[in-house]
Amino acid sequence: MSLLKRLRATWRPDEFHGWGRTKRYFEGWYFKVVSPDEQQALAFIPGISMGEGGEQHAFVQVMDGKRCQAQYHRFSAEDFKPANRHFEVSVGGSVFSGEKLKLDLPDLSGEIGFSDKTPWPKMLGAPGIMGWYSFVPFMECFHGIVSMNHVLEGALKIGNATVDFSGGKGYIEKDWGRSFPRAYVWMQTNHFDTHDRASLMASVAHIPWLGSYFIGFISGFWLDGQLFRFATYTGARKYLKISDEQVELIFKNPKTELRLLARQAAGTALHSPISGEMTGKINESLQAAIRVELLQNGRRIFEGNGRNAGLEVAGDVAILQ
Repeated sequence: MSLLKRLRATWRPDEFHGWGRTKRYFEGWYFKVVSPDEQQALAFIPGISMGEGGEQHAFVQVMDGKRCQAQYHRFSAEDFKPANRHFEVSVGGSVFSGEKLKLDLPDLSGEIGFSDKTPWPKMLGAPGIMGWYSFVPFMECFHGIVSMNHVLEGALKIGNATVDFSGGKGYIEKDWGRSFPRAYVWMQTNHFDTHDRASLMASVAHIPWLGSYFIGFISGFWLDGQLFRFATYTGARKYLKISDEQVELIFKNPKTELRLLARQAAGTALHSPISGEMTGKINESLQAAIRVELLQNGRRIFEGNGRNAGLEVAGDVAILQ
């Protein structure tokens, strides 16, 4: 029965994939919410951790991107309850789904609903952002996009203050597998100075493969209802240059080119998985800035500066360049 549930979930990246898993496995969802005045930028990461020896626990990480603070709320594995046949996960008294998040945490409570969601489109042989790699059973880490961009409705009580997120913007993605990559770059934003209906996600990572490895990448730029894809499996090419101050990243398809220049900013440490255990550390910022240019047939069709941007530069990134 667990195998059938996992096979079904292959076609639904947003749902829980860990049916029947007992060790060396993690799964987590990433909910980013930004208030309409952009004074609050938070990320909530609910998930499950299963270590080498079978030790298990559930968790909810909370990241305050403006104050550069993070909290790790640990729960028993029995407190992690995924729904069957649709995306909804409860951890303790908190509930997370594609429709809303409801928080019941120390000094943090409330509910935010999501509307006008922008899911990654499914295609024949490509159920999600990973394309046909979604069907490779030995991948170290799988990635999924639940919604590139959506509108928020609701409020949170943070400490003694109530913050209204209605009219703000959100983003949801997820990861599952054994470990985060040995080295990777990830960036995301859906706040631009020149356009209100645009959203970016891009990642480059070290991917173990049959005793060796390759440098894989996936990126989507959503603009006015159209998604521009750049990925290893599309035959795109990439250029990456990393310094202490910035990350320059260029993707090229035969007819389209995406140019990104991300400027690093203050961040905070988050827990990350190593062989299923949340013992790793990564640094993430929600204050980065990303310059984005999109060209089609040599003509620039978008140019803008993204703000409230998520940015992670993790591991031995020299191998990515």
